Amino acid sequence: MQTVAPAAARARNFFDSGATRPLAWRLVQLRNLRRMLTERRADIVAALGSDLGKHGTEALLTEIGFVTAEAAHLEKNLASWLRPRPVPVPLAVRPARAWTELTPLGVVLVIGTWNYPLQLLLAPLAGALAAGNTVVLKPSEHAPATSAALARWLPEYLPGAAEVVQGGIPETTALLAERFDHIFFTGGEAAARVVLRAAAENLTPVTLELGGKSPAYVDSSTDLSKAAKRIAWGRFMNAGQTCVAPDYVLATDEVLEPLQRELVKAIRSLFGPDSALSASYGRIVDDRHFERLAALADGSTVVHGGQRDAASLYFAPTLLRPAPGDTVMDEEIFGPLLPLVPVSGREEAIRIINGRAKPLALYVFSNDAETRRAFAEGTSSGALCFDVPAAHLMVPGLPFGGVGGSGTGAYHGEHSVRTFSHERASLAKPYWPDTLELIYPPYNKTKQRIISIISALVAPAGKLFKKR
Repeated sequence: MQTVAPAAARARNFFDSGATRPLAWRLVQLRNLRRMLTERRADIVAALGSDLGKHGTEALLTEIGFVTAEAAHLEKNLASWLRPRPVPVPLAVRPARAWTELTPLGVVLVIGTWNYPLQLLLAPLAGALAAGNTVVLKPSEHAPATSAALARWLPEYLPGAAEVVQGGIPETTALLAERFDHIFFTGGEAAARVVLRAAAENLTPVTLELGGKSPAYVDSSTDLSKAAKRIAWGRFMNAGQTCVAPDYVLATDEVLEPLQRELVKAIRSLFGPDSALSASYGRIVDDRHFERLAALADGSTVVHGGQRDAASLYFAPTLLRPAPGDTVMDEEIFGPLLPLVPVSGREEAIRIINGRAKPLALYVFSNDAETRRAFAEGTSSGALCFDVPAAHLMVPGLPFGGVGGSGTGAYHGEHSVRTFSHERASLAKPYWPDTLELIYPPYNKTKQRIISIISALVAPAGKLFKKR
């Protein structure tokens, strides 16, 4: 823990030097981040394979390529996003000029998690650097190889801009005792409460990227074969360890039966007849999570899959038919288990969704316009996607974040720049003509009439013409 305070101090000193404010510096950091991901790609792929059994192609799609695209999008658009935005000035204040501008917050703490240990640390980093901040990064101790790779290479490619603090709970606790200007946390609800309590001590603003149970609803109007393949891809990517993965499927009995058959076909299409032999299928991160998933599966009804090997942390893609009260429906699964839950129709599905914490994402597989509208108007979620899971993360212009129990705040693209900036209000008023003389004390009847006229001019039009 001896590295915590010095890392925070170095980040503070570098920010206070003013070096991070120019646009040119920010663009260089984004280019250097992309360069690191290109030049050290083999090291990073090996680290992700060691931590999670990720195939190199999946690592490129969901981690390396994702962050590279995010940094490139920020670099391309940053100058236009940072331009001051003029604001109209009311007659009472004229002549004057008003505008807003995005200014850096200072030093940002980014606490990452283990399921996407590169993406969920470096995507916020890119946004914080684009906004002109310095960053202290806390990688997950549950992805030690990736953490070590980042600790080795980030100081070389981003000197002064980023500090990396490795370790576990003691180091995180020590970091939270330091003063930061923003804390960005990705993880679970219990840890989020700890972060919020610590942030409250310094009144530090916080962005929370959490999870929850993201549901999928499927009806008979959709193509079940295509829907099943997309659901299986979204659920079993990274061995199900994805915060926006479909957590359970809601459908009528008439739809669930053929959908289950199509899901089995989709799993075999994606990972072969034995997913244990597939290089494209990942592994569970550690023994604790493996045992947790085993208990969830054993506490429910397995209708497909369920095979597992504790020694290699392999857990097969598994379909469940849970009974009321099964634990698997009480918590975020975060693994390769997919419960199939019967409902009478969309109304019951919406009631079930609204009876739980607001999800990070909601997926509706339906070609019926009324059904789509019912979910859009009748539910609240961080994201709402039709006919595809998880792909909204690939759209750089869309904000990514939760609502309620699934998170607070959003990022990606311009939303990242705004998250890690303060939108400062600015006003410039010349000394001549000095219209403020009309409202300065001492007050008299003339000034009272002038102020009454000014008040009427800025009052809502409806109130001005309201009958008395």
